[in-house]
Amino acid sequence: MRVLGIDPGTLNMGYGIVEERGGNISMAGCGVISVPPKMPVEQRLFVLHAELSKIIAKFQPEEAAIEEPFVAGNARSALAIGRAQAVAILAAAQGGLPVFRYMPTHVKQMVTSYGRSSKDQVKQVVKLQLGVIDIPEASDAADALAVAICHLNQRHLNDVLKRGY
Repeated sequence: MRVLGIDPGTLNMGYGIVEERGGNISMAGCGVISVPPKMPVEQRLFVLHAELSKIIAKFQPEEAAIEEPFVAGNARSALAIGRAQAVAILAAAQGGLPVFRYMPTHVKQMVTSYGRSSKDQVKQVVKLQLGVIDIPEASDAADALAVAICHLNQRHLNDVLKRGY
């Protein structure tokens, strides 16, 4: 199972591709799509969509997992992240991928076993789980990998619950 994890943002959109084969999880790729802050928002969204579509075509994931926006009283920021999330959902849907959405606290809980982990703690656990020395991009890429890992863990949990264990 190959999963594309996405950490949406209108300036920096993190992506991470995680593959699970035979119970082993590995990183197939990760990075950050960055756009200039001075670019008009409609152009930024267009570029994010185009680049994400290329990533989907290149890595051929089977499912997409996207982090939901966290709103801490900043409606403007939530709206911007919501736009980026919509672009990610659209690119995934155009690529024929089922889309799953997760709240940041759920991602942290499923990856680190603590829903209020810091970004650095999440990055360290992601590196350990994937067996990599370093994640070559900013924290947005680590967050996207965490979303993909969360999705795989949630799938396993759902399978166990379906079997009635």
